[in-house]
Amino acid sequence: MNQGATPPAADYTVGRTLVLRGLRATGHVFRVPLDHSDPTSPGIEVFAREYSSLEHTDDEAARLPWLLFLQGGPGGRGVRTTQLSGWMKAAARDFRILMLDQRGTGLSTPADAATLASLPTPQAQADYLAHFRADSIVADAELIRGRLGSPPWTVFGQSYGGFCTLTYLSVAPAGIERALITGGLAPLSGRPDEVYRATFTRVEERNREYFAWYPEDRDLVTRIARHLDDVEEYLPSGERLTARRFQMVGSFLGGNTRVHGLHYLLEDAFTRTPAGPRLSATFLEQVHGIVSRASQPLYALLHESIYCQGSASAWAAQRVLEEYPQFRDDAAEPLLTGEMIYPWYFEEDPALRPLRAVADSLAEKDDWGALYDADVLATNTIPAAAAVYRHDIYVDRNLSLATAAAVRNLQVWETDEFHHDGIADDGEAIFERLLSMTRR
Repeated sequence: MNQGATPPAADYTVGRTLVLRGLRATGHVFRVPLDHSDPTSPGIEVFAREYSSLEHTDDEAARLPWLLFLQGGPGGRGVRTTQLSGWMKAAARDFRILMLDQRGTGLSTPADAATLASLPTPQAQADYLAHFRADSIVADAELIRGRLGSPPWTVFGQSYGGFCTLTYLSVAPAGIERALITGGLAPLSGRPDEVYRATFTRVEERNREYFAWYPEDRDLVTRIARHLDDVEEYLPSGERLTARRFQMVGSFLGGNTRVHGLHYLLEDAFTRTPAGPRLSATFLEQVHGIVSRASQPLYALLHESIYCQGSASAWAAQRVLEEYPQFRDDAAEPLLTGEMIYPWYFEEDPALRPLRAVADSLAEKDDWGALYDADVLATNTIPAAAAVYRHDIYVDRNLSLATAAAVRNLQVWETDEFHHDGIADDGEAIFERLLSMTRR
């Protein structure tokens, strides 16, 4: 499907440069094939933004080597920043940063309910979205590197971006000078089921830790869940909030400091009314921002497929959930959930309802191609370093270390100091440590 109304005059265009506080920001638009293996494939656009520090003159910045940042997700657009801080501040000392809006996200050709509706069937939509995984993202990156005229560049992948970096090392290692990965060592084989068994266990541990800090919140979470069973409460977007959707606020549990923000969220839950306790407008507004996938539909559509190679996901998280009844919304003391995606999301989230049929088609797809080449990774010569967070609830530590052991020349820094959002907590120190590891 060619979603661009009119092809651009060139395969690569550069936008104007914005000068912000301490940085330059320049937009780049690249025309790439939907299917890199098919020369007749229609084109889509991929957007990337270049960031450089004003500590370098224009000429100096133009001579800096490139660092490609691959965002987490799937379905997450590149970081928008108005000043350099954290890992970007550290990186901009030595690099020009290219912040990719991975295909389908941000200012790249969109892939959402509105654009997918132009395809005639859910199967056609699923066939289209099959070109939005790590292998296609890496092919885009290599094409972009060529158009920029860059020699092998540094690739930095956070979370799902780390998965993409492993694919990059598998299929196009000649394009990489060094690889940096934070919270993103994917299992190289196997089905999604083993991932969810590991992460359900990690999320349960994190629930226990949280409720030990805030014991009053244990009863409050249960009270909110039972209240939602008995009283109709509606999110600002108009749909009824259910107990199982409320459990999605467990996304807070994956952060170093963000986890404590969960307590502030919950303390706003109830307000007194003449008819009895109701959920407050403040609480419902905040919860809506957490549980809606309106701005990131690809996350819900493709999340399980990022683990699939040669087999169907078959709604793995929903199936594995049956082994963990403590996460059921009707449990005596229901636990909060992590990033798992369930089929009922496509019933309860208005932004996802038009995508239910294509989501089912993707869940049934059993011919996913390989994402990693174990033989290439076993003989890897590219300097690589990865931060593995010991208590990460999204990317399991044990699975990460198994992958690390299978990749030659990959150094691991294992730490319990950070959780999955480590680079948001102390990105400068983490980046500098990984970079120094690849320079030794």
